[in-house]
Amino acid sequence: MTYTERLSCRSPLVGEASAVARAAKFAMSNHWFSTSFESDCLALCNDVLEQVSPPCWVTEEEVAGLRSFFYRHSDCSLAWIPRDQNRLAHSLASWTVDSCSFGFWDTVDIPSKFLSLASYSLKAQEALVFEFRSSLSSSSEVDMSSTAGQVIKCKAAVAWEAGKPLVIEEIEVAPPQANEVRVRILYTSLATLMFTFGNPRFKSSFTLQGQTPMFPRIYGHEAGGIVESVGEGVTCLQEGDHVLPIFTGECGECSHCKSEESNMCELLRINTDRGVMLSDGKSRFSKDGQPIYHFLGTSTFSEYTVIHFGCLAKINPAAPLDKVCVISCGLSTGLGATLNVAKPKKGQSVAVFGLGAVGLAAAEGARISGASRIIGVDMNASRFEQAKKFGCTEFVNPKDHDKPVQEVIAEMTDGGVDRALECTGSVQAMISAFECVHDGWGVAVLVGVPNKDDEFRTHPFKVLSERTLKGTFFGNYKPRTDIPGVVEQYMNKELEVEKFITHSVPFSEINKAFDLMLEGKSLRCIICLDA
Repeated sequence: MTYTERLSCRSPLVGEASAVARAAKFAMSNHWFSTSFESDCLALCNDVLEQVSPPCWVTEEEVAGLRSFFYRHSDCSLAWIPRDQNRLAHSLASWTVDSCSFGFWDTVDIPSKFLSLASYSLKAQEALVFEFRSSLSSSSEVDMSSTAGQVIKCKAAVAWEAGKPLVIEEIEVAPPQANEVRVRILYTSLATLMFTFGNPRFKSSFTLQGQTPMFPRIYGHEAGGIVESVGEGVTCLQEGDHVLPIFTGECGECSHCKSEESNMCELLRINTDRGVMLSDGKSRFSKDGQPIYHFLGTSTFSEYTVIHFGCLAKINPAAPLDKVCVISCGLSTGLGATLNVAKPKKGQSVAVFGLGAVGLAAAEGARISGASRIIGVDMNASRFEQAKKFGCTEFVNPKDHDKPVQEVIAEMTDGGVDRALECTGSVQAMISAFECVHDGWGVAVLVGVPNKDDEFRTHPFKVLSERTLKGTFFGNYKPRTDIPGVVEQYMNKELEVEKFITHSVPFSEINKAFDLMLEGKSLRCIICLDA
């Protein structure tokens, strides 16, 4: 049913108004409106809901249910709610649409490309159908194809020097060259990998990791966006595709890509010291003629970025980018470390060292695997309560004991856990993780990235007694081959993503996102570039 047809079906049915009001409140719970608008909208929604007999109020449980319904229910259409209060009041009072379809729309928040898209329809019972409609005239819509081949001016958060806040600047983004794709970034977030490989807010981090400071630079690597245009030779992607940028790649041609046992592409594996594109050794970013360096081949702190096609995972267009963007780094790293590398069997015990986002993703993997005991190890006791949501059943704070934590865990588990995952980057935690697994069959997996001068030391007898030590990179996921499947796990309700997202800020407040993470207040803060 088109937008025009929907307007012709207006009806004052209270039940329809109630459904729209509930959806409006759900939208607000996800911060789809500006803060200044929310209070008026909330009051309006409650006014409508009070008229329903018996009274209907939106509880936290109902919000969770609505999220699941809208994102996954069969044969439904989801668009967005208008900002204008008069239009919203009119909508709440009189809109009626066809069964299982709600006619919300917002010409401000929806990316302009979406406004011209028809429905993406998937099989019933598998995913939500998104319908984006606009009442704008065609002259006011921006077609991405009109920018193909041209330099685009947009906003980006630029790091001009180490130890200073990022600065929102207007920059120029050149068209993609051979094997490159220009992507409009809609949502990005801060991942700990960026803090590991040279945090722009701290000068000392570059020395600790042995990284070469490169400025000015556009950081960011965990994100979701839409393909704006493709360069010569790119056949696997096209304008309008939904993609997740990945800090490592999959060229599909090298020995690693052809191997089922490796995801460390020879051409596109992580390189923190490369600030230019592979095809010509130049940057696609500039400001007033001055080149700006890329970061990890992604640079998602920009409204538009240019990325090698091998570092883009094409995903289900029905997947909400503001949620699944976190799959492009930390979540997959921890989840894959457990599911693909540690591989705990149902009923086994697992210890997770470090309960940040990556560690909690590892715990989530243990929960999905059916582990009977999931022991969270962290020196920050405030993380323990949150970790219960990710499956942790027990907690150990090394500071509470006068003996090595590996000995504490061995005593708790009659000789050691079956699997252990280290997700901190601390070499001492790595040693503890290895030495706390059971002899004969225990497996320890190293996930965190240590400082450049760290050394791993343990007695050889620990290895000879049949403990196994493994390492993993990006959870052993091949970016283009495997990450679309992780997104489908979310769409099929097999993976919870929302609980990793604790905060959301507009692009203009990106430095606040840094503060929240550095203060330990957030797991993932979504930065909305399209707000």
